[in-house]
Amino acid sequence: MTTEDTAAVQYAPELTPRLEWAKLVPDVYKAMIRLETAARQGLDPTLYELVKIRASQINHCAFCLDMHTKDALAAGESVERIVQLSAWEESRHFYTERELAALELTEAVTVLTDGFVPDEVYERAARHFEEAELAQVIAAITVINAWNRFGVTCRMTPGHYQPGQYK
Repeated sequence: MTTEDTAAVQYAPELTPRLEWAKLVPDVYKAMIRLETAARQGLDPTLYELVKIRASQINHCAFCLDMHTKDALAAGESVERIVQLSAWEESRHFYTERELAALELTEAVTVLTDGFVPDEVYERAARHFEEAELAQVIAAITVINAWNRFGVTCRMTPGHYQPGQYK
């Protein structure tokens, strides 16, 4: 494809956000930022971004996927590991055992279709993380799920985020 061909491509129009919730309920937004800051403390930044990306994939939050993939890439994460993340179970060799335990826990906490996190998933995570760190991982998973719900419900628009913009 030439540069001229690329310039002629017509993409679908960008969707308009439904509402700017952060401006309408600034105290809630500020509380979420404080919660986010507390949840990330002490966690490995790579693990943190992988958890954020995986939950956002499951929840179909395009805004959060845009943000966390850009932040992960800016922090040195590989494109290959990010691309393989949606199929991590078939691509286990790209991740450490700790990362795999965190990804499995992320899925269990994010998709509560059975109404609980299976004991074996929790126990596997508990073998790879000390209690305090496991609590931080659970907090990070919980926080990204909350962000995802704001993003999807309010139809926050992906594509404009710059790495580190909200840190």
